[in-house]
Amino acid sequence: MKLLTYNFLTSKCIRGVKVGHPLKLNIVEKKIVSADFNSEFITRMLPRLEWSAICAAAVNIGDTIPTTMPNDIQNDGEMLQKLHHILLEVDVIEGTLECPETGRVFPINNGVPNMLLNEDEV
Repeated sequence: MKLLTYNFLTSKCIRGVKVGHPLKLNIVEKKIVSADFNSEFITRMLPRLEWSAICAAAVNIGDTIPTTMPNDIQNDGEMLQKLHHILLEVDVIEGTLECPETGRVFPINNGVPNMLLNEDEV
């Protein structure tokens, strides 16, 4: 699972959950996979990023980014490169995602998050 995908996941479908985002990410195994840098793609993704979730994910992989999105980030090549690495080159192979409201844990196995709910949760 790419961390870009993680940015969009939510547990809002669970009965009683109001926000369900950002999910708490626990990485057990990760893999770094090289990907061609595309500054235009990263720049277009900026408005769609849940910055606090990306910050937490960065810390989880042993990296850091500013706690608030820099105002002129689209012109900061170094920061765009760092975001590219965090969002597109880190693959979470094994781990879990936890709902911030219910504590429900969703497993990540072989790079695929299992977000299926039990019948009593919907």
